[in-house]
Amino acid sequence: MAGRRFIVEADGGSRGNPGPAGYGAVVRDGDTGQIIAEAAEYIGRATNNVAEYKGLIAGLRAAHELDPEARVDVRMDSKLVVEQMSGRWKIKHPDMQPLAAEAATVLPRSQVKYSWIPREKNKDADRLANEAMDAGKAGRQWEPKARPAAPVAPVDEPLPAPAAPKAGWAGPADLGTPTTFVLLRHGETHLTPEKRFSGSGGSDPALSEKGLWQAARAAESLAARGTVQAVVSSPMQRTRQTAEAVATRLGLEVRYEDGLRELDFGDWEGLTFAEVQERHPEDLAAWLGSAKAKPTGSTESFTTLTHRAGVARDKVLARYAGKTVLVVSHVSPIKTLVRLALGAPPDSLYRMELSAASFCAVQYYADGNASVRLLNDTSHLR
Repeated sequence: MAGRRFIVEADGGSRGNPGPAGYGAVVRDGDTGQIIAEAAEYIGRATNNVAEYKGLIAGLRAAHELDPEARVDVRMDSKLVVEQMSGRWKIKHPDMQPLAAEAATVLPRSQVKYSWIPREKNKDADRLANEAMDAGKAGRQWEPKARPAAPVAPVDEPLPAPAAPKAGWAGPADLGTPTTFVLLRHGETHLTPEKRFSGSGGSDPALSEKGLWQAARAAESLAARGTVQAVVSSPMQRTRQTAEAVATRLGLEVRYEDGLRELDFGDWEGLTFAEVQERHPEDLAAWLGSAKAKPTGSTESFTTLTHRAGVARDKVLARYAGKTVLVVSHVSPIKTLVRLALGAPPDSLYRMELSAASFCAVQYYADGNASVRLLNDTSHLR
């Protein structure tokens, strides 16, 4: 089931710009409009824009704590922050870039929508920001106050977003230079040919001799294309080896991202599907029937994986905007990124084939559109 719907209103201010600064944010229930969380803080000397970004981050974090799967409508009276976080304006100021990247990692990009509102409709967040600055002036930090319950007012519908062309029809001239993920599954291990579960909770096997050969062929193919500008990898041994083979050939460094690791398969690690079906039939049936079910003894479901893979994706997008990035990962995270790009349901994961050392490619545009360009390409291995 989809998560709840929240509205985040955030603001920040500086008395001097730069000067003593603070932020405020509220989280409202998307159906009733009732405020269900507040956040504010005095942050010392800063500019208005820094305070506004910090208010946004605090509001998103408060929403995440309430429900990490929530759909969030962010409403701010800062056109700068709204346009930059929507991807329509570039982020040039060095103080803004890390804050925008941090905001983008709190919730998956697909769960958050940004809208501008006039200042008079952002009174609660503005009030909290001023309370935080007043507290700082008095030499203390802001503390929440007990407030009488207010009548619940109807919530305005989100402002309609401007119609954007779909990435499949529009080209780079229409949507700007996309960020391209070349998704590479690691090469074979000794578990791969027997199709045994091999996640992040098992033995962390190394590449087999064939897997090393596959990694070398992938490196040759990418070197011939000459388009990859950065390499990001899951930290597991088999992905590290695959990524390092390519990065060495291309003269690049590997950046590791924990969110790209494989699902933890718990007690199923090292077993075949048939063995799991024999030993844990009820758990397997539940897992195949619901994205929220977990393998026996695991702490992770596909829902959990979807969240962390989405966060990892957004971090890479923020760091390498407009570039071509090789992302070396595993079956489940790669299928998940493809599924999210397509807007397909969770059970579509079971309808994708992803061979060892295969390539997929997804392009991401600044307006939030994505376009799947390649799936399970193994031509470099023939």
